[in-house]
Amino acid sequence: MRKVFNTEAMPLEFTESYGKNATTLYLGEAAGSEKIYVNIDRIPPGAKSAKYHSHSRQEEFFMILSGTGTLRMNGEERAVKKGDFVSKPAGKDIAHQFINTGEEMLEILDVGTNEQGDIAYYPDENVYLVRGTGIAFQKDQALKNWDSAPNE
Repeated sequence: MRKVFNTEAMPLEFTESYGKNATTLYLGEAAGSEKIYVNIDRIPPGAKSAKYHSHSRQEEFFMILSGTGTLRMNGEERAVKKGDFVSKPAGKDIAHQFINTGEEMLEILDVGTNEQGDIAYYPDENVYLVRGTGIAFQKDQALKNWDSAPNE
């Protein structure tokens, strides 16, 4: 039988802290999930869940478990609260970010597909990140007139 975990007692190797005391619990990874990831993001007041970004291949689903905040998606902002949920299809250049504009912890269930070759785009910074490689570049640094034809 597989091990059963509890979100209140997550092993440290499946918990990550980042700026302004935000944390992510990697539930799917802890449970051995391979094709999808399942996270809980805990975002304190005034903090952001991530930089504003989109994915080329990764589909995502978000549900607010507690708290209130703002969902920034495709240049628009919308208030969100406990029970609200939204999906972000893959490859649609749908940039997204949650901001805790409330007074209590914003908890977000974040579920998505694990996709090889996913490229994240950060429009505020005009940066592309080839996920899993650490390679990042700005759009204006892209090569122009480059061709992969071997006999040119």
